Parts: sequence; C-alpha cells; structure tokens
Amino acid sequence: MEEDDIVAVWSERIRSASAEGRALRIRGGGTKDWYGQSLQGEILDTRAHRGIIAYDPAELVVTARAGTPLLEIEAALAEHRQMLAFEPPHFGPQATFGGCIAAGIAGPRRPSAGAARDFVLGAVIMNGHGEKLHFGGQVVKNVAGYDVSRLMAGSLGTLGLILELSVKVLPRPVAEATLKFDMNGTDAVRKLNEWGGRPLPITASAWRNGTLVMRLAGAEAAVKSARTSLGGEVVDAVEAERFWEGLREQTDPFFSAIAPGAALWRLALPSITEPLQLPGAQLMEWGGAQRWWITDADAQTVRISAKQAGGHATIFRAGHGFDRSAGVFTPLPAPLMKIHRGLKAAFDPARVFNRGRLYSDF
Repeated sequence: MEEDDIVAVWSERIRSASAEGRALRIRGGGTKDWYGQSLQGEILDTRAHRGIIAYDPAELVVTARAGTPLLEIEAALAEHRQMLAFEPPHFGPQATFGGCIAAGIAGPRRPSAGAARDFVLGAVIMNGHGEKLHFGGQVVKNVAGYDVSRLMAGSLGTLGLILELSVKVLPRPVAEATLKFDMNGTDAVRKLNEWGGRPLPITASAWRNGTLVMRLAGAEAAVKSARTSLGGEVVDAVEAERFWEGLREQTDPFFSAIAPGAALWRLALPSITEPLQLPGAQLMEWGGAQRWWITDADAQTVRISAKQAGGHATIFRAGHGFDRSAGVFTPLPAPLMKIHRGLKAAFDPARVFNRGRLYSDF
C-alpha cells in the first residue's frame, strides 16, 4: 500500500473511532508497552508507514516516517559519523522512530546533550478528527511562538498520531574514554557536583555498588587532559561500551532484580541530593540528578521521599502484583493539569488516542 493510502486509511479509521467513542492504541514496535498507565483500545500499528524521507548530513537534520525502525535511523547516521545525541533506549530491536519520540526517554548522555524534545524540529501528526497537521520544519531556526512539535515528545501518543518527524542530529565525538573510581554514594554525589562545575567533557556518569563510572567524550586533547586531571582507572573500550549500553537498555544486572510486588522507580532530584537512606537497591545517573530505586515500598512513601528531597518519582517498571493505582506519573498541580487537558481537548476531543496511558482519566 502506498504511503498516502496508508494515511488515508488511518484518517478514516480515526474519524470512525471518534464518531463511535472507541479508543485506539497507537503502537509501533511495542517495545515500551510496559511504560505508562493502562493499555486501552484497538491497536493502530504504525510500522507500515516507514522510511527516511530526507537526510542531509551537512545540515545535521534527519526526517523520517514514524514507523521507521530506530535501528535504521541510527545506521544511516552512523555512516556519516553522526548520532541521535540524546541516546534513546530501544528496549528491543523493533523500536520505532515515532515511539522513541512519543516515549521521550533519553539515555546516559541526557545531561550533556539534552532531552528528546530538545532535538525535535518538526512533526506531521494526525489529530482526533483525522486531519493531517504540520508543525515546525526541517531546519534548526524555524519556530516562532508555541512549539507544538515538541509537545509530541513524552506525550505517549495521547495528543495525536505521529506521521513524520524531523530531528536535529550531532556528530559523534572524535575521542571517548570511560573511567571508574571506588567510592561510596555520598562521596560520588559530591564528586559529581564538583566535576560538573568544571569545564570537563563528561557525557555520562553512573554510580552503583560502591563504584562511580564516568564517560568522557570530545576532542582528543580534551579527553586526554580530563583523564589526567581526574585519575581513576581506565575501562577497556569494549567493556565500557557494554556498560553504557546495559545502562541505556536496562540489560545491566541492576535492573533484573525487580521482584514480584516491587517496582523500579525513576526519581528526578536535585543533583546535590545525598543518597536516600531507604531500603532497596539504588543506582545514580545524570550527575546525581536521576536515581533508580528498586523497592517494594508503596507509592506514597516513595513520592513523599522524592518530594522532601525537592523532586518527583515515576513508576518506570513494575513487578507482578505491584499496585499502580496511585498513578505511574506524579499527579500534576491543578494549573498544569488544566493546560494538559486543554491540549488534549484541542487535539483529541473524543479521547480516541491512547486513552488512560498518561493519566487514568486523560
């Protein structure tokens, strides 16, 4: 089926669902089905709408259809020594470009490069009326006013069906090195904040089980100078790549310890927050600003702990039998939720798309 025919079929299906009050579940490779609240509605599979539309390495921009495999995008960029700088996790080989942006999840490079939304330049979406809408463009300086295309990042498909995306890409660093240090969590937090205040080419960090691991990347001279300045033990390149991939894809042994009745929580905290003295395994990332915590504590306990530290908490993955009734995402303050509801009403008034995925009544 031609691309225009696929889009026309989807438009008719969306109009029909809207008229009949039915829900549709937008789904690419399904590698992130576990993320968010409940899964509701008939599946609308995006994978037939695929392919890179435009890629100009000199302009550092790639435009592709939402159903394009993420691996295909990354392979095309790698041929020109470029990358998706926010280092998105795949969580499986079937991951798609649209799903990557809709989930809005970034990997270890997030503190130095930015979030997924920071790289979105333009989007073509289909709203709840089956209408095709264009936002942004294919150049870096294109936005005047409200940047609607970036709303798609992290929306989990609740605002519309993403058809195409244009994102900014960056060159791969010339040199890279990973260092590790033996130290406790408190010292790791202090060191991370001390080093974060210096002009060092740090692109990733992680602490767990008494070991702090740092990744340096950039110009050869900058990486060499930082290695000398920081000290530590240099990690073999192959082992380092395996470590960062395990962290990004959550195949690292730390993430396999989610027992029935427990959950993996993602806490966003001020980077200076010392390790929380709470039961369960903890891992720190992003210079101390992101904490992973595996615990069987209830949602209220976790969220109070995060709030007292100046942050918030999200249920990232849950073991069998874990109670999600308190909501996967921290409830928004009333003024913010009002904005979210207004956007939902504007894009998807009949609540066709991914009903209940972001918030139970959204």
